[in-house]
Amino acid sequence: MSLTWPWALLALLAFPVLLGFRWWLRRRRRRDAIRVSSVAVIRAALPGPASWRRRVPLWLLAVALVVLGVGAARPQASVIVPSDASAIILTMDMSGSMCSTDVSPNRLTVAQDAARSFISSQPAGAKIGLVAFAGHATLLVPPTTDKQALTDAIGKLRTARGTAIGLGILTAIDAIADINPEVPGTGVDVPAASDGAPPAHQPDTIVVLTDGANTQGVDPVTAAQQAADRGIPIYTIGFGTTNPAPFVCAANQIGGGNPLGGPGGFDGRDFGGGGGFGGGRGRYQQLDEASLTQVADLTGGTYFQAQDAEALNTVLQQLPSNIVLTRRSAELTVWFALAGAVLVGAAVLLSLWWRRPAQR
Repeated sequence: MSLTWPWALLALLAFPVLLGFRWWLRRRRRRDAIRVSSVAVIRAALPGPASWRRRVPLWLLAVALVVLGVGAARPQASVIVPSDASAIILTMDMSGSMCSTDVSPNRLTVAQDAARSFISSQPAGAKIGLVAFAGHATLLVPPTTDKQALTDAIGKLRTARGTAIGLGILTAIDAIADINPEVPGTGVDVPAASDGAPPAHQPDTIVVLTDGANTQGVDPVTAAQQAADRGIPIYTIGFGTTNPAPFVCAANQIGGGNPLGGPGGFDGRDFGGGGGFGGGRGRYQQLDEASLTQVADLTGGTYFQAQDAEALNTVLQQLPSNIVLTRRSAELTVWFALAGAVLVGAAVLLSLWWRRPAQR
């Protein structure tokens, strides 16, 4: 514990002053006892309150003065909290193939449930951001400690055309750059160290969950190089099986040109199905495991494969936690003031209670 105003400890001198004042009062009473009449002597000889009752209020007051004196010095304690610059960016694939029913009821529903469980399991104070990508990428929730906002956004995810994994990675990097001054944005060139040393490892993490291969935008490996240049690890998750299955999404899972809905989006006809809710013939899904593995290896992360709901939940719960804990000073003045006030109040109340006239 440290003190912001150590000179305020001079207030502790009130404690010995109080003791000196009490000693002076007792000495004065002894002198007065000699001068009073015999009636006063008789009254003084009568039994009074027990000695411990007389002392308890005094010592409570003395302790209160000590506590308040320390509080006046503004004590601070060093506590461990998550770093403000530390974040996990959950980057989720919202391409039309997330309506595949090879994972029941479909991949999107299972991915949403797993993402909610992942968020709720993170420690209090952990910052999490949400990026969704299909034909382009969108930062839906900047890094935040508000778990409710994250789960609400996950419930609103919608499918759309295309799979732009690389754009999702770049969007996640920019989300980290907004809160971590040590990370340049994607539009900034990061020069290599003159001694050839690797970039400093950042306390941030990007998690990419996808069920397919990149079809447009920046190549994922090219985007991953920018993360590697900035010391940001990427953990990639390949979700789904290679079993042919119909694409069936609920009405509230079909969006438009962006992951939150809009014109020109995916529907069942894009995959030979009937109606706007998917269905029709089953299709094989092509998961580009080679690229996902290369992205993870390049940045110091790991590639995982999850073929069902249980495996996906296991992978997310076992992801390395890169939340950096830092020490921060928390002022304790208010607690000392509260404790001092309680002690003073107790001393006064006990003194009044024990000195009240006896009822007859």
